[in-house]
Amino acid sequence: MQPSAVPELAHTQTRPIHWVATATAVAGVVALSSVVQPGSATAAQSAPGTGGRSAPAAVAPPSTTGVEFPLDCGPVKAVVARKATGDLDGDGRPETVAVVHCDAPMGTPPDGVYVLTRAADGGKPRVVATLVEPGERLTVTDFTVRARAVTATLLGYSSDAVPRCCPDVKTPATWRWNGNAFLRSTPAGAHSV
Repeated sequence: MQPSAVPELAHTQTRPIHWVATATAVAGVVALSSVVQPGSATAAQSAPGTGGRSAPAAVAPPSTTGVEFPLDCGPVKAVVARKATGDLDGDGRPETVAVVHCDAPMGTPPDGVYVLTRAADGGKPRVVATLVEPGERLTVTDFTVRARAVTATLLGYSSDAVPRCCPDVKTPATWRWNGNAFLRSTPAGAHSV
């Protein structure tokens, strides 16, 4: 092996001062980025001769607080495990979809999935649809509301002999509003665990 004709360069070996300089530079960039902000966004200008109209005020999605879910929990209370919001029916007002189960001290209680809405006058939120009944003994995972659809993965059991700790059936599901009801579809390739 032939030795290099150029001596070792000083900057090829890290020293504590290099780390301090790097940390200082990064801190400076972070501090500067918090001070320098882009200008606020402005709406598009209306065409000449047309009056500019303001957008309708945003409507808050229904809250799950105080809602009576159709779930019999006996002496324990119902717990909202997950929730997501979105305009599922295209009316400009968001709905809330909640995954709810009983607050059981042991085991894995089955989930129910409910759609909540409120009247146009902003009344009390109420359950308008049940997507998954707790009696189906399913657990809901990978739950989202996107593009006017509710998607989830449903974990269940192939028979009563399967222990309730260990679901052995995994089914993806999607629900969409068709104007009258939520229709469930299962994508191709659904399979068991």
